[in-house]
Amino acid sequence: MKMQREEKQLETALDAILLRVNDLKNSIGSMIFKLENESENLNWPNLLDNFALLSSQLVSLSKMLGHDKYPLLRTLAIIPLELSPERDEQLLRLTEGRVAIFSHDLAPDYLRTKPVPEVEQKMIQLEHKASNLSFETVQKQMTAYSKVVGHVWEIVSKAREEWETEGSGRSGSAITSSLADTNTLVAAVAMGKGLKVCDGMGQGQLPPNMMGPSGRPVGGGQLPSNQLQQQMGSMGKVPSGIKTNIKSANQMHPYSR
Repeated sequence: MKMQREEKQLETALDAILLRVNDLKNSIGSMIFKLENESENLNWPNLLDNFALLSSQLVSLSKMLGHDKYPLLRTLAIIPLELSPERDEQLLRLTEGRVAIFSHDLAPDYLRTKPVPEVEQKMIQLEHKASNLSFETVQKQMTAYSKVVGHVWEIVSKAREEWETEGSGRSGSAITSSLADTNTLVAAVAMGKGLKVCDGMGQGQLPPNMMGPSGRPVGGGQLPSNQLQQQMGSMGKVPSGIKTNIKSANQMHPYSR
C-alpha cells in the first residue's frame, strides 16, 4: 500500500515537472527562433522580457523540485532497460529528433548526473585555490578588477557618445547654400554692387543679353533716365563705384518712338 502511494506521488510529481520543463523548453526555442530569424526587428526591451520569462520559469521549477510534497529525485536511480546500436524511430520521435540511438557508448553521457571527471577535477582545484586566498589578496584582486572594468566602461561610453554625435550629424540636413553668397549675388545682379564697368560699354548701359526693367532684352542699349531713376529708387541707393550719366537722356534710345 505504501509502495503504491509513493509510486502515485512520484508519477504526479514527474507529470508536473515535465509540464514545467516543456514550458521552459518552448520559451527557449521561441527565443532562439527570434534571434535567428527576427534579429533585425528585435530590440533590447524584448530581449529583457524573454530573459525575465526564462528566469521566472527556472525559479518556479527550482521551487517545485525543492518542495516537501515532491520526492527527492536525487535519491532515485535511472537504469536503462534496453541498449541498442540500431536507430530507434520511437526514441527519435519522443526526443523530437535529438536522440536517434541509445547505445552503450552514448548512455553514460545521456544519464550523467555529474560533470566529466576531468572537468570535475579542474573545478575542485579552482575551489581549493580560491579557499586558500587571504582576505587582503582578494581585496586587491577585486580592486584591480574594478579598475579594469571601469576603464573599459569609460572607453565604451566615450565611443558611444562619438557614435551618437556622428549619427546625429549625418541624420541632419546638409547645408548646400550660403545666405551671404546669395545676398551678394542678388545685390550684384539687381544693383550692380561690386561690378566693374567695361571700357567698351557706355555709362548707363546694360551688358548684352541682360533683361531690362520691363522684362525685355535690351542687348547693350541705353536706359532712359526716368526708367533708370525708377530702378534706382526701387532697388535702393546706387553704390558709389557705379556712376550714371544724366545727359544720356538727350541721346536717341533704340526703343523710343
